[in-house]
Amino acid sequence: MLGFLLRLLPFWVREPLLIAVGSVLGVRIMYLAVRDHDRVAAGLGVVFLVFTAIRVYAVIRALRARRNPSPTASADGAAVDAAAQPQPQAQAQPQAGTGPRPSPDTPEKEHNAWSQAVAAVAVFGALAAALWVAPRFVPSDDNVPQPASCSGGAHEELPKAYKGTPRPVTGEELCKALNRPDLAKLLGTPGETATTVSSTNNTAPLTDGKVAQPEAEVTFDTYTVNVSATYNELTTDQYVKLMKFGDETDIKTLKVLGRPAVLSSDHTMKLEINLGSGGSGGPVEQGPLARTLTVALDHKDRGGYCDITVWSTSGALPNDSVLLNIAEKVLPRIPERPVR
Repeated sequence: MLGFLLRLLPFWVREPLLIAVGSVLGVRIMYLAVRDHDRVAAGLGVVFLVFTAIRVYAVIRALRARRNPSPTASADGAAVDAAAQPQPQAQAQPQAGTGPRPSPDTPEKEHNAWSQAVAAVAVFGALAAALWVAPRFVPSDDNVPQPASCSGGAHEELPKAYKGTPRPVTGEELCKALNRPDLAKLLGTPGETATTVSSTNNTAPLTDGKVAQPEAEVTFDTYTVNVSATYNELTTDQYVKLMKFGDETDIKTLKVLGRPAVLSSDHTMKLEINLGSGGSGGPVEQGPLARTLTVALDHKDRGGYCDITVWSTSGALPNDSVLLNIAEKVLPRIPERPVR
């Protein structure tokens, strides 16, 4: 149908139109092919450019033919004019009020064809420019996956441990501090989008619900990041001594934003749950290795700490500098624990 409509257009409209569309599409496809290293797209772009070059050559030939008629056609036209001239004695006088008729070979005006061609090129040039810049201003497609947000526990009733003064940070607040737009970039995977985001307002085990322990977790395709804050009386120095009696390895003490901190490694736990008829879950197994940065909740280390843990299902871990960069972004959004 489109080809039939194009054939109905005059030559001086159709050809400039094909040149404009072919050149814009060819250049755009070649640009995308070079950017994405796509050989198929590059071949398609070359096809469009070659097609456009052929149309340009056809238009140039047509222009030359109109400006420089062939010598044979000129000689034939001169002979016809000489034969058609009347004898002097039989020459008729023109009637009053009438002027001489124009010669049959008077060239036709070409401004109409040129104006149509220019108008077609201008219109489709504007459309091509709009298509070129549209992706920069038009919102992304709804099919593109959007980052997960922190909205799970917005209306959850807080346990009693969160109702003291000053109030501990909540899981939702931790989630908003962790789920930053640049978190994937901080992890060294800038092209990834968070697939799962969660937060809880837990309390520390074996404390009878008296110690708040909020938690937030963001999962990407490569890494998972977990942040928790424990509002107990345990100092970082005491925590390091306890780790040395546990299974944690590669312990390294340091300072983060002026606060005492420690880096350690430990394996996560892997639990399989069987949802079949009457089946029970499998045993708890050792999961992939995780790297944790523990930082005191205040500069003087009066008690309480924040854990930032990163792991991956493949077992690969990022550099410790990644944990430090995340801590420097997240910790300022967690209020320090005041003097009690």
